[in-house]
This record gives sequence, structure tokens and C-alpha cells, in this order.
Amino acid sequence: MSAPLILAVPSKGRLQENAQTFFSRAGLELVKPRGPREYRGTIAGVDGVEVAYLSATEITAQLAQGGAHLGVTGEDLVREMVPDITRVVLLERLGFGHANVVVAVPQAWIDVRTMADLDDVATAFRHQHNRKIRVATKYVNLARAFFARHGIIDYRIVESLGATEGAPAAGSAELIVDITTSGATLAANGLKVVEDGLILRSEANLVAGRQAVWGSAERETARIILDRIAADARARAFREVRVQLPRCDEALLAAANTRFGVLAPFGAPAAGSGLTLHCPAERVFELAGFLRDQGAVVITVTELEYVFSGDNVLAARLEALVG
Repeated sequence: MSAPLILAVPSKGRLQENAQTFFSRAGLELVKPRGPREYRGTIAGVDGVEVAYLSATEITAQLAQGGAHLGVTGEDLVREMVPDITRVVLLERLGFGHANVVVAVPQAWIDVRTMADLDDVATAFRHQHNRKIRVATKYVNLARAFFARHGIIDYRIVESLGATEGAPAAGSAELIVDITTSGATLAANGLKVVEDGLILRSEANLVAGRQAVWGSAERETARIILDRIAADARARAFREVRVQLPRCDEALLAAANTRFGVLAPFGAPAAGSGLTLHCPAERVFELAGFLRDQGAVVITVTELEYVFSGDNVLAARLEALVG
């Protein structure tokens, strides 16, 4: 019997709730057979999968080391903790866990608006105090790479073990690199984000670990999981539009595709038959106007649950990179 495919998901908090919802929406129900306090689980109806409930940091480490095949974690942690990014595959952004990694300085620094201003202040600070300006952060690698891109060298990292935003007020650092969602916590601590100080727009990602054992069984199990996820993503991106037109040919379908991104999954209909279209959700009303101009009398629009297709983009991306 082959070893199971390991799917690592967050063990608590909003991230766990969002991950649970994400997989459930794709028809992948995460189950804890021994009760809610258990840190191991399964996927209902999918054999050969072991769900591991870990912290986001542990998930990232396991993916990099090959201890997990698939996992849900933040892109900020992947970029920070996996210097060799080729060890993992960022398969899909999941639409939750949004946060930005930013450079923030005291609001009292009215002359510091850009990274170039910060460079000037850092140089002046070293000359005046005979030491380098201190940057408190948990994102050591991201901060160093970003400062290097801006040519800033007169600083030193102070690794943050607690609430990073409190470091300047506590006197342990002059500025910070931290993660923020609304900026409210930074403002409450007398900090502001440098105008060009956005290091990374992060969100939760579905990530594959290239160092894991990817045998034929693991690949087939991953294909099943990714097929459902892709079908759910396609369904949420489109609405199904049904209509009967007095005239419908390839030229009309091509025009609808060019103008609205519409797809005709079953091709042009036979004479007198109804036409089924898949339209990007945000273009439905424009398409309806276009169809009325073509002579449509009744147009129905419905949400889709799943859209399976012959090509599985996520599985193909994984196969190309772990093969």
C-alpha cells in the first residue's frame, strides 16, 4: 500500500475556516474522524489523502522540505521562508488571507515619503548616531531583498519576536517591515506606510511541494483534487446564459467572445435551437444588451456549480513542475 498524499491546511483561526470553506465549495469535505481536536483528517470520498492540520509556518516548512505534497499557506511565508522558490509550486491564489508586507516609519517623519527619502535618513542617522538605523521585522529575507533593490545599506535588522508594530514606540527599532491588512494597527501605533514601500501583496495560496515523493498514486490523487478545484473556479468565474436567437453563426459567437470574453461550450446551435453561453460574471449585463440587439426576446442567466473541462490547468502545471 502506497503512502498517502499529504494535504496540509491551517490548524486554527480564520485561515482554517476559509480553507475548510474553499475545499468544501469544490466538493472536497475535510473530515476529522476522531473529533474536532484531532490534527489529522481525511477528505470524504477521496482515498489516499491524509489531511495534516498545522500552523501556516509549519505548512510552509513542510512543503519546502517535502513533508507535504499540497498545502494552504500565505505567499508572504513562502517568499520569506523558501529562499529557493523552485522547491515549491504556487498553484493557485485562493482569494482569502489578503495582507500586504510593507515598510512603515513613524508618522513624525514628515520628510520621509519614499524609499529614496528613507535612504537619505538612514545615511544621516548613521553619521549622527554612529550606528545604523534599526528595522524590526519577522520578514528578514523579504526586507533585505527589498532594501537592496532600493540601494539602502545603512540599516540593520532587528528580528521581531512579538508585536512588530510596537517596536518604534518601545525604542527597540526606528522603523518596521510588517504585514498589514487595513493599516489601522500601524496608524494606532503612530506609523505610516512609505508610498513606494509595498514589498508584497500576499494572500493564501494552494502550494505544492516539489521535494515530496510524487509517485503515480500521488499524482493521480492530486489530479482528482485539482480537477474539482479547477471546476469550482471556472464555475465561479462565469454565469450560464441561455438564449434563442433568430440567427446565430460563428461570426456572432466570435464577436461575443471578443467583446465580452464569452465562451460557447457546446458551439453554435442548430437552426431554431437554444444557445448556451458562459459569460464572465461582470460582463453579463453588457452581453444581455448585445443579445437583445441581435433579436433575443428572453435571456436567462444562472449561476454554475461546477464546470469540468478536458484540460486541467492546475494538474498540468503541477505535472510540468514535479515531473
